[in-house]
Amino acid sequence: MIAPELPAAIKVALEHKAHGLSRNDAATRAATMSRTYRDGGNSSAIRSEADALAYALARMPATYAAVAASLNALNEVRPDFAPQSLLDAGAGPGTATWAATQAYASLRTLTLLDANAALRTLALEFATANDRTAHMHYEAADVRSKLVDMPSADLVLASYMIGELDAPARAALADTLWRKTQDTLLVVEPGTPAGYERIIALRTQLIACGAQVIAPCPHDNACPLIEPDWCHFTQRLARSRAHKHLKGAELPFEDEKFSYVALSRIPVPQRPARVLAQPEMSKVAIRAKLCTARGLEIATAARRDKAAYARFRRLDWGDAIFDAPEARE
Repeated sequence: MIAPELPAAIKVALEHKAHGLSRNDAATRAATMSRTYRDGGNSSAIRSEADALAYALARMPATYAAVAASLNALNEVRPDFAPQSLLDAGAGPGTATWAATQAYASLRTLTLLDANAALRTLALEFATANDRTAHMHYEAADVRSKLVDMPSADLVLASYMIGELDAPARAALADTLWRKTQDTLLVVEPGTPAGYERIIALRTQLIACGAQVIAPCPHDNACPLIEPDWCHFTQRLARSRAHKHLKGAELPFEDEKFSYVALSRIPVPQRPARVLAQPEMSKVAIRAKLCTARGLEIATAARRDKAAYARFRRLDWGDAIFDAPEARE
């Protein structure tokens, strides 16, 4: 399991890069870019070194935490997965690649692709902070046009990037991502209803191409959730003083909501049930909302059943359960 916090080397690199930076200017830039993304824009709003650094300071910790949590979920189901090669599509400042190198000591080849020159420059600076990333290859080109020419890889990542495309472009990209995947594809998006819809559309498309869902779903069937509900998870991470200032936040932590899907060409013998929300505790029982191979279920552990109750008390939102109990209501 990898921790949700940025590795020490990248924290040091960020702090060194931000030394002498106007926090107010960075906060203004970060807020402007955040509005651009919310309004359906893309990374073209990040034009300068100052923009890229403000983006990294504001978003890298949360993006890293979400990708790390997704990789942890993947590794619970595929503990034997040892990819040799990585392809990071829409890599930005290299956040997902950093998480992957923490998760897999087996990685030997790192290939990144993004058209944003400012983010690429920042990623290459950060890469020198770690021997694992120092020799990565970062292609400066548009993902939609260049991905088809990139080498395939054991692990393909697309984190927080398909939302920058319209539906036809996303469908075309999903097909190319899968063709470049030798083993496993991981796609991570914001944990919003719109992010979930994009994940579900890609999931449906690639299952039809022969992909098997590894996580978070315990099946390849249609998602059993009904609107206004949607599948998403949350990862808590600590905020530094600078991060609080950039985000205009008071709390010392942030809860990053994310949706994801891991798809593989390699079938797995068992896919665990997944806890879809924080379990509800009352004086008499704990109720857990589960996605199982049988569909959506509510499992209950009564306080009088001490063993079951103790087990359910340890459950958190997003946990995998390999021996999910039958629904009791």
